[in-house]
Amino acid sequence: MDGKEEDVDLYALLGVDKSASPNDIKKAYRKLALLHHPDKVSEDKRVESEAKFKAITQAYEILRDDEKRELYDTHGMAAFDPSRGGGPGGPGMDMNDILSQMFGMGGMGGMPGGGRGMPRRPRRSPDEEQAYKVTLEELYKGKTVKFAAEKQVVCSQCKGSGAKEKVAPNPCEKCRGQGVREILRPFGPGLARQEIIRCDHCEGSGNYYKEKDRCKKCKGKRTVKEKKALELYIDRGSMQGDRIVLQGEADQLPDQTPGDLIFHLVEEPHDVFTRIGHDLSADLNVTLAEALTGFSRVVVKHLDGRGIHINYPRGKVLRPGQVLKVEGEGMPHKRGEAKGDLYLVVKIEFPKDGWLESDDDHEALKKLLPPPGPPIAADDIDDVEFTDDADIEEMGAHQGDPRYSGGEWEEDEDDGEGGPQCATQ
Repeated sequence: MDGKEEDVDLYALLGVDKSASPNDIKKAYRKLALLHHPDKVSEDKRVESEAKFKAITQAYEILRDDEKRELYDTHGMAAFDPSRGGGPGGPGMDMNDILSQMFGMGGMGGMPGGGRGMPRRPRRSPDEEQAYKVTLEELYKGKTVKFAAEKQVVCSQCKGSGAKEKVAPNPCEKCRGQGVREILRPFGPGLARQEIIRCDHCEGSGNYYKEKDRCKKCKGKRTVKEKKALELYIDRGSMQGDRIVLQGEADQLPDQTPGDLIFHLVEEPHDVFTRIGHDLSADLNVTLAEALTGFSRVVVKHLDGRGIHINYPRGKVLRPGQVLKVEGEGMPHKRGEAKGDLYLVVKIEFPKDGWLESDDDHEALKKLLPPPGPPIAADDIDDVEFTDDADIEEMGAHQGDPRYSGGEWEEDEDDGEGGPQCATQ
């Protein structure tokens, strides 16, 4: 990389300030991409337009990503140049991988001022990520899962060459012996980004063999399927979205370090408990008699099977929506013996209509309960009809009042780019 490439100002390239928001960067890129797209210019300007289009696309790929933008702001283009150490990642950071992911090429040869370089094969195979569903009980107690994973491994017979022993390699004509190719992948109307893909002609080896010269075990594919016993350990107290990484257990590819097999924990909904952080909540269902006179009983069965017993004193009235907090009965922390808290939300089960049958029972209950407040004074009094099963969420519905939570008017969230759009020709 020469001095000119070091001085490339990606912000100036897109015509935005260094403090520009992601939305400003996105708008500037769209405008410039339409202006400089090779298909939108005359033939005599196409070469110049292609270089400009590639430059602004590469600038956008860096500035749109928070991590890559921070690297650029701190170290400039040196952060993406392996010949200069690749910035803060040091020797452990493979900048060829970063460049391949961003631009589909090795080095920055596509930027103005530099020569066009051939794409380079990544040094590490891709990570494989998948969701793994777990119950709240499993997250509370922890779990070890043993399973057999089917993965691609380098062929042991040909050692990943894809050819029989002593067969001379022939460089692949499609990728010119690189094992990878650059392609333009569409990502919008009239727009495309450059990507690097494995050559399907030589299976990524850079060499092509006739069928009679291919390895009998892998049929020239260079890898074969194999089952391997793996173990997944889920710590007690793990949370939704936690990552469990099995290093080097992704598919193997010849001449590359295997990537990781990564599981993302997905917490399944629970019938009784709701979890936020290390805390749990559950409904505390009590009868009207218990709410008025107290109780002593098990109120909920915990995630480890224990019954949680509450002594609620007589004389303290429980009210709907009241919350009792039981300290130390939430989810365990991953480290140490600490636990979150359990919040019990009071739900009062009122008796069914007609549960008191005689007038004497009604009068007796009236005498036991507190009397009503003083009557409301009014000059005119109307007796009205009513229904007793109304839904308060219907209040104000379809009346055009913006205070109604389900109002008809909703703003579009389209990055603030409303208004008429010009169609590209």
